[in-house]
Amino acid sequence: MLTRKQLELLDFINKRVQRDGVPPSFDEMKEALDLRSKSGIHRLITALEERGFIRRLAHRARALEIVKLPEAMEAPGFSPRVIEGDRTDPPAKAMAVSAAAVDLPVMGQIAAGVPIEALQHESHRVAVPGSMLTAKANHYALEVKGDSMIDAGINDGDVVVIREGQTADNGDIVVALVEGQEATLKRFRRNGSSIALEAANPAYETRVFRDDQVKVQGRLVGLIRTY
Repeated sequence: MLTRKQLELLDFINKRVQRDGVPPSFDEMKEALDLRSKSGIHRLITALEERGFIRRLAHRARALEIVKLPEAMEAPGFSPRVIEGDRTDPPAKAMAVSAAAVDLPVMGQIAAGVPIEALQHESHRVAVPGSMLTAKANHYALEVKGDSMIDAGINDGDVVVIREGQTADNGDIVVALVEGQEATLKRFRRNGSSIALEAANPAYETRVFRDDQVKVQGRLVGLIRTY
């Protein structure tokens, strides 16, 4: 039996993972549950982990995986959105790459830190569970280089799954092409005629551009991690 706050937090994490492909930050959890400090979030996460609803991924900053949901929240086809490799003892409901997987092109590297070149040509392909993809939409994958999105659970070396598109809502994590030259993975915020590209690491500043300097190329829908 979960308390109301535990259920609220689990529901919030689940919805954000389904929307963004990565868990929310502790600050976002604190704000969503109207708590005064992050220590309350830590206690709720510990309680959910002890009850087997979530799992903290070792050696990863604030990376969480939902293992199961209460029956009242369980949705058809639910499964965690983080894919892990080289594990001998995955949890019973961890998503596995199976015959239903789809091969996506890996279109080079995407900066989550200092700028790198814009998207390259296909370098190789990666198997992605079909349940991670949206029907009738084009998807591709990118290898993350850098640590500017680490507080969003996105680490250097991860492979992100992107749904192609030229629009984004505030708060979405997107692939943005800046001035036609630099591709970067950041959180999108529009304010009038300007666009802010926010890092999820306090070591990096938010960058603000005119809206004609930024072209959205897709939105994050999933994450693949190999240890």
